[in-house]
Parts: sequence; C-alpha cells; structure tokens
Amino acid sequence: MKCIFEPHFYYINCLLIVNKVFMDKIRTTWTNLINWCKVADNRKLVLTTGLKWLKWTLIGFFGSTLFFVLLYKFVNPPVTTFMVYQRVAGVFTGNGAPIQKKWVRIEKISPNMVKAVIASEDNLFVTHWGIDTQAISKAIKHNKKSKKVHGASTITQQTAKNVFLWPGRSFIRKGLELYFTLLIEGFWGKERIMEVYLNVIETGKGIYGVEKAAHIYFNTTSTKLPRSQAALIAGALPSPKKYNPGKPGPYLQKRKNKIVSLMDKIETLKID
Repeated sequence: MKCIFEPHFYYINCLLIVNKVFMDKIRTTWTNLINWCKVADNRKLVLTTGLKWLKWTLIGFFGSTLFFVLLYKFVNPPVTTFMVYQRVAGVFTGNGAPIQKKWVRIEKISPNMVKAVIASEDNLFVTHWGIDTQAISKAIKHNKKSKKVHGASTITQQTAKNVFLWPGRSFIRKGLELYFTLLIEGFWGKERIMEVYLNVIETGKGIYGVEKAAHIYFNTTSTKLPRSQAALIAGALPSPKKYNPGKPGPYLQKRKNKIVSLMDKIETLKID
C-alpha cells in the first residue's frame, strides 16, 4: 500500500538538501569574507610597517649623508670609499697595492697643479654649478659617432664619486653621484672641493693625491711642481694606472703639451 506521506517526505528531503546547499554557501561566503578581512588587515599592517621603515630609512640616509658632507667641509677625510673599494678589490684579485697618500693644504699646493687639473679635467670648473651641461652635450654627440666613449664628469663629480661612492655606471650610482655633487657644491664651495680633489684623486696604483704623486714620480713636493710636471700628473688622471707621469710616452707627452697650452687660456681658481 502506498504511503500517503511519501510525496511530503520527498518535498521535505528536497527542502533539506536545498537548505544544506544554501547554508554551506552562506558559511563559505562568510568564511571567505572573514579571511579577506584578515588579509586586508595584514596588508594594512604590512603597508603601515613598510612606510615606517621607509620613512626612517630616508631620514637615516639624508641625515647621515648631510652629516658627513658637513663634517668633511672642516675635517679632512682620513680615507675615502673609493680607496677602500680599490684596496679590497685588490686583495681579492691579488693585484692590489697599499694606500699611499699625504694630505696637503690647498695653500701649499702649486697654482700650476690647480691650473693643470682645470685645463685637463674641467675647463669650466670655476663657473659651473657642479654639472657641465656643455661637456655633457659634446660627449653625447661624440659617443654617438665614435666607439671610444668620452665622459663629461666635472671635478666636483669626481670628488663626490671618490669620497662617497664606488666605481660604476649604474643609474643608482649616477643618481647618488648627482646628489652628492649638488651637496658639496652647495656646502663646500670651489676651494674646498679643489683641495679635497687634489688630495684624494687616484694618481697611480695605490697612490692618491698630488703630493704623493709629486714625491714618487718627480722626487719633489706639490708646492714646487713646475708647469710641465703638473701637466703630466693631470694628463695621466683619466687612466692613472696605465700612464706614468715620471716616464711619459708619446701619448702622455702630447696631452701634457695640450694642457700647458690651455693653462693660461682658461679661468682658474683663486685661492684665498
């Protein structure tokens, strides 16, 4: 005999199944919502923490760089980043040399040396603001036509690189170079930039500064350098490990003659 409640049981079962599916869907949606909220909180926490770290990193970076720029306006750098880099690299390659340097006040350095590096490295040093836009434009035009790359770094840029940075051509390093260039132009002034440059510039393998170069190559002091010897030291600066001012070849002799001819034609730095 057929049960009169059988159709009702069927409908009840269908309702229970639909209700279960619906409740499962609600439960899943609610769980996903809770998890999303938790993830959103985590993202907010990570973002907030990241912004705090970024803030203190920037404060630390600008604070420390400003501190050392201001410090080196009055205190002579005992060693530079470039010197340390070259020394460590030399240890790993087995081709290093001990650091040789001697600091001399700018008043004690021959005016011939000041004129020679301006004539050789940065003709507009006295007038530009750290960047020579004319030299950059010329270098870009030359490099488009020639395989031999010409640089356009000013004495200020070279000083910033040698004191605070490391060798390289990455965008990050170039950006930092521009940053330090503007800082030292603003805080140091031309005379201090020239003094630091002449004392930290690489003048040979492990040799830094014109005083040590004068002693090693010519057995004299930077105070007594004549025009020709100053021009030889300046002429070797683009490749100080390749050229020896004490034993100049034809190329360096040619550069020396060109530098000497320019020394009286360009505006030089007046030392107070």
